[in-house]
Amino acid sequence: MYRIATKKVLNKSVTQMEIEAPLVANKAKAGQFIILRVDEEGERIPLTVAGTDKENKTVKIIFQTVGATTLKLAEKNEGEYISDFAGPLGTPTHTEGIKNVCIIGGGVGCAIAMPVAEEFKRLGADVTSIIGFRNKDLVILEEEFRNISDKLTVMTDDGSYATKGNVTQPLKEYLENGEKFDMIIAIGPVIMMKFVVETAKPYGTPVTVSMNPIMIDGTGMCGGCRLTLNQDGKKVTKFACVDGPDFNGYEVDFDEAMSRGRMYSDFEHHAYEKTCNLFKGGRENG
Repeated sequence: MYRIATKKVLNKSVTQMEIEAPLVANKAKAGQFIILRVDEEGERIPLTVAGTDKENKTVKIIFQTVGATTLKLAEKNEGEYISDFAGPLGTPTHTEGIKNVCIIGGGVGCAIAMPVAEEFKRLGADVTSIIGFRNKDLVILEEEFRNISDKLTVMTDDGSYATKGNVTQPLKEYLENGEKFDMIIAIGPVIMMKFVVETAKPYGTPVTVSMNPIMIDGTGMCGGCRLTLNQDGKKVTKFACVDGPDFNGYEVDFDEAMSRGRMYSDFEHHAYEKTCNLFKGGRENG
């Protein structure tokens, strides 16, 4: 059993927790993930490590309530326990030789991008961060990014906060003005990462994308995170959880990944509604 050391609500649908997990806290690196189960009968879900505290032996996770399991997890409070917390898993983000990096986070993907930006800053790189959200109410981790970025741009789709627009707009401005990034790292919705790649392509800037959004069980057995890469004119199959989650953005077949991601939407919706009704019933009966 793993104790929830702290819990913080970042916005109406995103929650941050620190979980007491000494072995994971000691070994986890930026870009890696864990697999947890809320209870012994629960499903396994992968969540990216959003930070570690080796002194307090805790691992930070940030998650959005979108399905049955994340709803169950969000209902947990400080001092309570979850059943399983395994990791670290996946390949850490490549940082060697990168001195000027642009980190792009979209929505809850900022929870993954933040520790990556933090690691680059720790290594002495120049960090430009661009983070985007649908609206003001969904903005998370702005101050954290500000503290670890040499330059930070915040975007909202509807203009209700900061600059109106999407994350590709400031990226294009940087590239048009001659900014020479050693690497662009995009983490967020699959369609956002697709357009980041398309924006960077005319300038030949390397792009790494994190395919966490398509992971399901985190072991490669379910096949849900199967990914097609176009390498030297050949199609190669990889698995986001086993071979990634980071990949060369120019090689990823984003359209296929988005199509597969929609396959489970009805099932996830029904499971969420069932769990939500259970919690409602418990509160009403209590």
